[in-house]
Amino acid sequence: MSTGFALGKFLPLHRGHMHLIDYGRRRVDQLTVLVCSLKREPIPGELRYQWVKDLFPDVNVQHYGEDIPQYPEEHPDFWGIWLRTIRLFVPTGPDVVFTSETYGDQLAEVLGARHECVDIARSTFPVSGTALRIDPRKYWDLIPPLVQAYYASNGR
Repeated sequence: MSTGFALGKFLPLHRGHMHLIDYGRRRVDQLTVLVCSLKREPIPGELRYQWVKDLFPDVNVQHYGEDIPQYPEEHPDFWGIWLRTIRLFVPTGPDVVFTSETYGDQLAEVLGARHECVDIARSTFPVSGTALRIDPRKYWDLIPPLVQAYYASNGR
């Protein structure tokens, strides 16, 4: 059985994230997606976890909400911390790590996996979570209805 792994903040979930998850789940037998959140972020992590879980019921969606370093320069044991964190949800493997980020090669190496980079240029779905948070209406067609409902109920 082949296994895959993807992680992200999904802040908020958008069609680019959905493309990544769809890509991964079509290429492995079991995909685990780890939704990572920090308490200080503008959209609660539990809600983002629920969005991913609702849209991908056939995927092993997990949530981690503890405050750990976000960038290698923040802590000398950055990759060790992340390895131990990921192992809470993926005790062995995975075979493949799916990302749309430059950190994917290093993450895959730490996990002993192969990296598949999916649309790093964001040409399929030209959006980022940062841009979307600034102006959700500009990217309205690139967010799923349940995220649209969140923004609509919050006056955006």
